[in-house]
Amino acid sequence: MRVLAIGDVHGCLGHLDDLLAWVAPAATDELIFLGDYVDRGPDTRGVLNRLIELKQKRPVVCLRGNHEVMMLEARFGSRSDRKQWLSVGGVQALGSYGPALGVSGTFDDVPGGHWEFLEYELVPYHETDRFIFVHAGVYPDAALDDQPDNMLYWEFLPEAMRHCSGKQVICGHSSQRSGLPKVIPGAVCIDTHAYAGGWLTCLDAISGRYWQVDVIGRKREGRVDYEE
Repeated sequence: MRVLAIGDVHGCLGHLDDLLAWVAPAATDELIFLGDYVDRGPDTRGVLNRLIELKQKRPVVCLRGNHEVMMLEARFGSRSDRKQWLSVGGVQALGSYGPALGVSGTFDDVPGGHWEFLEYELVPYHETDRFIFVHAGVYPDAALDDQPDNMLYWEFLPEAMRHCSGKQVICGHSSQRSGLPKVIPGAVCIDTHAYAGGWLTCLDAISGRYWQVDVIGRKREGRVDYEE
């Protein structure tokens, strides 16, 4: 059995489909997505469709990212909430719901099933016997149920993140423009900048092996060595 974590997809359906086809998760593998499925890349709609389809076929853990938080807040929030979301990728997200090529969609064009997925199907973190999976990060001295939203969804990667449980943290959010996973004491970040010419990463948390694909379909793989 593998414990497979996939980093920030950000509307990159082509990356996601190529990566899933290559890694080929088995029924016995645990599959975890680290959040930020929407915004910035070209196909938010397609990515959400794919995740919903996957969850109908097999157990899948989908974490909540800050971009899902912003999209939900923009729907019914203030003008400033909408402006903030549009400025960080919401324009591209709504564009994927447009009725025709080059015509942007509106909130009303987003299917109800997508709103339900964003609001009810995402979790703040996932814990196994050896790992903690979270979008952004955790405070080292706080239990998972006591972690505030700003840390779970918004804070960037520090120099070390050794949780008091002794478990290794697997996170996204802090985009690595190098295109490579970032290892720090206690954690590894696998947001590898997929939407902007980078790579989408899948990490087998147990072995440390990772697989990556980019926008033109190139593949590469490697291995991370955790720092305790």
